[in-house]
Amino acid sequence: MINLLPPDVKQSYRFAERNVSLLRWTITSAVILAGVGIIGGYGWLATRQALGSNDQHVVALTASLKEAKLEETNKRVSDISSSLKLAEKVLGQEILFSKLLKQMATALPNGTYLSGLNISEVADGSGLDVTVSATNYNAATQVQVNLADKSNQIFAKADIQNIACDTTGSANPDYPCKVVLRAQFSPNNQFLFINQKQAKS
Repeated sequence: MINLLPPDVKQSYRFAERNVSLLRWTITSAVILAGVGIIGGYGWLATRQALGSNDQHVVALTASLKEAKLEETNKRVSDISSSLKLAEKVLGQEILFSKLLKQMATALPNGTYLSGLNISEVADGSGLDVTVSATNYNAATQVQVNLADKSNQIFAKADIQNIACDTTGSANPDYPCKVVLRAQFSPNNQFLFINQKQAKS
């Protein structure tokens, strides 16, 4: 087929076809760019939301960890404090018998001897139930006077619980009398382990 159209018209048709093609490409590019923009905007919003949620989670987790560590620390401090109190109580009741017996032997009057010691719990601290055998009643009462004497630096006080003398002579004819005293240590005595440690320091 022979195209008899003038050259100007032919050129106009060619430009029109090119314009239509360019218009299609422009519309397609605009649609693609819009899609990319929408996807990018959605991704940005999703990222922001995820970051915000993550920040809240981090804050909550940090607060939870701080609270947990605080409770754990308080528990450990409480356990240590209880252990120290128990150790102090045990050490406070540990009696250095070698020193105590030596000092008591020098304090006991003539005609007496120590026949028994029992640790007792008294209202104001640790003490002992002391049993002493004596040749007579006067020697038995003198035991209380000597042990309660502050110059001996053994007990703050010593109270007689019981004095009994066996007149039949069946138990111990040389030492028929027995006196039982409840004695309480003086606060600065040297016969408790904890006081001994403090004295050395």
